[in-house]
Amino acid sequence: MAKETEKLTVLALKNGDKQVFESVFREFYGPLCTHSRRFLVDAGDAEEVVQEVFFKMWERRDMLVISTSLSAYLYKAVTNHALNFIRYQKMARQYQEYIGFNTSEDDQISAHDTLLHNDLETKFGAIVKTMPERRRIIFEMSRIEGLKYHEIATKLNISAKTVEIQMSKALEFMRDKLRDYLPAWAMLIMVISQF
Repeated sequence: MAKETEKLTVLALKNGDKQVFESVFREFYGPLCTHSRRFLVDAGDAEEVVQEVFFKMWERRDMLVISTSLSAYLYKAVTNHALNFIRYQKMARQYQEYIGFNTSEDDQISAHDTLLHNDLETKFGAIVKTMPERRRIIFEMSRIEGLKYHEIATKLNISAKTVEIQMSKALEFMRDKLRDYLPAWAMLIMVISQF
């Protein structure tokens, strides 16, 4: 993609041009899934990561900042999401072990354990959504997209110190909101904070 064409493409994406978005999706989806498989064994997980990258790009299109090429941006985003997915799986396994969420010999999970796990996961997601919008976006960009503070600062056109302050407040908020739940939440937050 020529540099001038690429600038127009990014501008069209920022302005919400669905046809351009669909064109970019069709062009990059297959190669990005192949790239994602370098990190994730399961093809379904690899595709899910790529779909999430496109979803986030569209959802936050007005804040889209691409300092390299569109291709490099997408490949880096998929790499970050894939690595984050692996971290999340590791965190989930540690958390499940912590609360005794273990499978039996025939790998059948009890209905009670499944409900408990889903309930805790739902509560965590719901609490994240109650954060002030800018703080939530910063938290998600850091913990879900795997971006560094200076990268978030560049994308949002704010200082890295502001990002650091907002992340500190976000983690304090999460700890406070989860204090009354199972002690396992402390483990969950501790692991998340290490990312």
